[in-house]
Amino acid sequence: MIIEQPTTTVARVFPDGFLWGAATASYQIEGAVTEDGRTASIWDTFSHTPGRVVGGDTGDVACDHYHRYADDVAMMSKLGLSAYRFSIAWPRVQPGGRGPANQAGLDFYRRLVDELLDHDIQPWVTLYHWDLPQELEDAGGWPVRDTAYRFAEYASIVHAALGDKVHHWITLNEPWCSAFLGYGNGHHAPGRTDGADALAATHHLLLGHGLATQAIKAADPSAQVGITLNLHSLAAHSDSPADLDALRRIDGVGNRVFLDPLFKAEYPADVAADVAHLTDLGFIHAGDLETIATPADFMGVNYYTRSIVAAPVPGSGNHDGTWPGSEDTTFLKRGLPVTQMDWEIDAAGLTDLLNRITRDYGAIPLYITENGAAYPDEIGADGTVSDPARIDYYDQHLRACLDSIGAGVPLRGYFAWSLMDNFEWAWGYEKRFGLVHVDYQTQVRTPKNSALWYSNVIRDNAV
Repeated sequence: MIIEQPTTTVARVFPDGFLWGAATASYQIEGAVTEDGRTASIWDTFSHTPGRVVGGDTGDVACDHYHRYADDVAMMSKLGLSAYRFSIAWPRVQPGGRGPANQAGLDFYRRLVDELLDHDIQPWVTLYHWDLPQELEDAGGWPVRDTAYRFAEYASIVHAALGDKVHHWITLNEPWCSAFLGYGNGHHAPGRTDGADALAATHHLLLGHGLATQAIKAADPSAQVGITLNLHSLAAHSDSPADLDALRRIDGVGNRVFLDPLFKAEYPADVAADVAHLTDLGFIHAGDLETIATPADFMGVNYYTRSIVAAPVPGSGNHDGTWPGSEDTTFLKRGLPVTQMDWEIDAAGLTDLLNRITRDYGAIPLYITENGAAYPDEIGADGTVSDPARIDYYDQHLRACLDSIGAGVPLRGYFAWSLMDNFEWAWGYEKRFGLVHVDYQTQVRTPKNSALWYSNVIRDNAV
């Protein structure tokens, strides 16, 4: 088979020991939502609410990974992955979000970890990829302080069950999405729309991260613990004062509201001023910031696109709750090529983002924990899936990673998003991000040409 090549063909080599992986999330692939003691998460409830998900799709079956994990791991091994990032379904291992563990749920993840290790694939566990137990949401969800303590308890349960074999732990995936898409604009579960709640959720997610990190480190000081953020690569439309202030605002509530407490034990004063009409930040208790800033061993970065920020033009602005305190801003397109998500392709934005993190927050080891593109893939008459645009996307972004490494950024590894097509949240099954095509009717997996290309990248440690 001829493997499609990207438009750029000059080979560049990654550092020795660079980690190559792919990523998934529990609700997006597992299915088996009522088996072996699993109870409902907020995404079960949300996806079963009419009008919330494109096509009325749900994660009830998804990729049926719960039953097909062994074959999926064999597929990962064939592709040459050295690491696999997956998430634990909280309501599968602790139904209701409190109380004793569900042994059947833990046993599933134990089997998965054993299968990975048998194939020399490192398990990288994400403890929270958005599937909050519905009972905890009914009690107030992430805007309520108690949820942070429940999360730390859950983290301890999972670590006690898997910590002898799992050494890399990600506490949260994209807390910006959990807070601002879940509680701000309602586009994601649980579908609430309250800016003050989104800000309280932000703090309690970060507090939960700090508490969980402390709990895992207390049990095993050698464990590697970090957090994954979907940081926003941003640029101002112009150097006008209005556009620069719009950039400041979006950077504040999109980036610095997470990075500053994690690495400086403080919230940005300008963000507090921007949101003063919504909240007095009374949910911040003495000692919280020190807990949040518990030293992390690494940070995960998820990147898909860059955003161009400007002052609003008449009739525009962000008034849907996505950016509390920064409603008087707007986002502009530049006419660049886009993926099926309508996200502009800008690999240089990844270089700029990685360089900024290291420059402003120090040389913490970084991993790309998600990067990829959705395209309307189909199986051709010859039984293959040709996806040259995805190959070109990956090639550009891996070269952007190399540019940052060359600039001194301690980037240690890369996880492609996603291992296989899956339930893409509010988009249902309409968008395909996978390296591997999934026929949702038959559950047949077909590696796309991008998977074969990525396998060669891993083999050569180069693009």
